[in-house]
Amino acid sequence: MAAVVLVATRLLRGSGCWSGSRLRFGPSAYRRFSSGGAYPNIPLSSPLPGVPKPVFASVDGQEKFETKVTTLDNGLHVASQNKFGQFCTVGILINSGSRYEAKYLSGIAHFLEKLAFSSTARFDSKDEILLTLEKHGGICDCQTSRDTTMYAVSADSKGLDTVVGLLADVVLQPRLTDEEVEMTRMAVQFELEDLNLRPDPEPLLTEMIHEAAYRENTVGLHRFCPTENIAKINREVLHSYLRNYYTPDRMVLAGVGVEHEHLVDCAQKYLLGVQPAWGSAEAVDVDRSVAQYTGGIAKLERDMSNVSLGPTPIPELTHIMVGLESCSFLEEDFIPFAVLNMMMGGGGSFSAGGPGKGMFSRLYLNVLNRHHWMYNATSYHHSYEDTGLLCIHASADPRQVREMVEIITKEFILMGGTVDTVELERAKTQLTSMLMMNLESRPVIFEDVGRQVLATRSRKLPHELCTLIRNVKPEDVKRVASKMLRGKPAVAALGDLTDLPTYEHIQTALSSKDGRLPRTYRLFR
Repeated sequence: MAAVVLVATRLLRGSGCWSGSRLRFGPSAYRRFSSGGAYPNIPLSSPLPGVPKPVFASVDGQEKFETKVTTLDNGLHVASQNKFGQFCTVGILINSGSRYEAKYLSGIAHFLEKLAFSSTARFDSKDEILLTLEKHGGICDCQTSRDTTMYAVSADSKGLDTVVGLLADVVLQPRLTDEEVEMTRMAVQFELEDLNLRPDPEPLLTEMIHEAAYRENTVGLHRFCPTENIAKINREVLHSYLRNYYTPDRMVLAGVGVEHEHLVDCAQKYLLGVQPAWGSAEAVDVDRSVAQYTGGIAKLERDMSNVSLGPTPIPELTHIMVGLESCSFLEEDFIPFAVLNMMMGGGGSFSAGGPGKGMFSRLYLNVLNRHHWMYNATSYHHSYEDTGLLCIHASADPRQVREMVEIITKEFILMGGTVDTVELERAKTQLTSMLMMNLESRPVIFEDVGRQVLATRSRKLPHELCTLIRNVKPEDVKRVASKMLRGKPAVAALGDLTDLPTYEHIQTALSSKDGRLPRTYRLFR
């Protein structure tokens, strides 16, 4: 027995006394494996003899110069970041969107998004554009937000010249024919109908909370085209807007996976000295308004009982969103607000997963895990170059709206209280991991490069952002939350609003120490 123990001990320790002999348990003992048969005595930690020494890529001294920026003579900025691979993502980002429509009909940016990649001076139809991109394995997309319009193409890097030429034509030389405008009217009408019928109310609530927070100015203007404006928007209206906002000094040509010098050459070839379709008249009526936070309430009474029909329909819910002004993404407090938003977290009551899904965030631990009747509690942070909005969206049965609102106001008050070190570190780790995982994607890197250069003419690299996140202290989160709580709330409400507290009561609750709504007494119920 002692001999057996001695043998086992030597095997586990990898004793050298077995190196001269070989244990044999049948024919398989003589099999030589390709992984190590030729060099049986060399450990995996040592290099094989006769094999060239590997040379590893290094980012030391290079990462600082990853994003290169060049300004052309006409004011257009060209930004690029090299990324290894066969394909690239290239696009034009424009400082244009619904926030600049104060002097125009609301919905122009929405129309331009739908009209993107239609016929141009060089291409007779959208099909011709798509066939040209297919030759380089390319796809295209256009997205419009409140402050940015983005035209993007992903294609083989060898087709960069073709792609930039196509993008320049799409942005500066659109035909905007009567037929295309009419088709866009139909597409916009369908999207508005779908927005009002879809079970997920988040896009509509986001529109309403901005409308309430920034009453009739900048980011509070309608992002979606109002129904009454669909028939009014035509080629002349679009050209008058494009003349002021589609100018080179408001554009960035961004590329990921391309050589910077090649991209600059293409920009000079196709975007320098080009006569746009709306003429060469200089912009004379550019809106430079700064966002004015007003606070307020936007309500939409609606029967939500038949939103989702079927064998297992979604129950009738009332949706509430409460928000407060935060800060712009250009301010130092932007990172603490991002950490605070991650710390609040939340989601739907039926979400599954571990810490990576935010199941240990405050809105799960304090709200969804304690109040089974709440269907949703999620934190959102919207940030722009001159303002920001931190809000919480919650959903519940219409009969429990008052209790739901009070739970939200209590969570807002708790933001300005003690911050636990463990939850802060978890939120910072989660934010860092989310940032780095998203930046694994080439299109996401493209959008990050383009948006940062458009706003600041430079780009903060991921490791700089990670350092800023790591440096956030509990007192930073408490300070920004306390500052936020001194402002007026913005409220959006959708559904059966019979038991919705008044705006004044919600404002009083957010000004109190415990977040409780004022008590109300009724003689008759």
